[in-house]
Amino acid sequence: MDQAALDAAYNNSAAVADSAEWLAAWARRSSATRAIPGARLDIRYGTRERACFDYLPAGVPGAPLFVFIHGGYWQRNSKDIFSFAAEGPRAHGIDVAVVGYTLAPAARLSDIVKEIREALAFLRGNAGQFGFHQEKIFAGGWSAGGHLAALTGIQKDVKGALVISGLFDLEPIALTYVNEKLRLDRQEIETLSPLSLLRDGISPLRLAVGGDELSELQRQSTDFEQIAAGRGMPVTLRVLPGHNHFSILDELATPDGALTSELVRLISGS
Repeated sequence: MDQAALDAAYNNSAAVADSAEWLAAWARRSSATRAIPGARLDIRYGTRERACFDYLPAGVPGAPLFVFIHGGYWQRNSKDIFSFAAEGPRAHGIDVAVVGYTLAPAARLSDIVKEIREALAFLRGNAGQFGFHQEKIFAGGWSAGGHLAALTGIQKDVKGALVISGLFDLEPIALTYVNEKLRLDRQEIETLSPLSLLRDGISPLRLAVGGDELSELQRQSTDFEQIAAGRGMPVTLRVLPGHNHFSILDELATPDGALTSELVRLISGS
């Protein structure tokens, strides 16, 4: 690919004509979710401004916890517009924490990964305060958040992870417009690409990608699943026909959604 083609291959916003409308709708839906009884907002886990999370309980003592990590190529968006994704899990008695993190270029990707681990450590250490089961922490994420969620499973920081439209190989990312703010170096490409970190003993990973997503996004998920499965690792992939990079999250935000069902199965099997 030339530069224009490579940039287009990873430009999810340009590929979905109404992507801005999706984000605006998510913000409206998330405002309602953040107003639910018992919600605890902007809880600090680190020292930097965005190192906070929102805790959205299901109201069930000892519930499993689903930690959701937002996307935006590690440089856009905030946790506040992704609370709506908690509605599906909460309907099944699953507590949800939506985590924020420092964005590039204010943070390198290695710093962002450390923040996510700090958030998970904080939550685990304060399980009693929030009322979830300390040994039932699962992660999930969308797009760049899917990359971060995959790392939590590979590092065994969680019992399992639901990776939605994720990124598993940073090499092509470093060649696109995305890297202007991200500034990936060789060490980060090699040590933070989930594809390079696969090893025996990882936590179960459930991958999902939309059938109408960019071919490169689909390829990243397919390659990761095939390599992992070929090594006998607990990684599966589900392609959701008719869904693009944005509409796929509706399958997590509803009680009977395909991704909600994947999460429930992941938790029940662990």
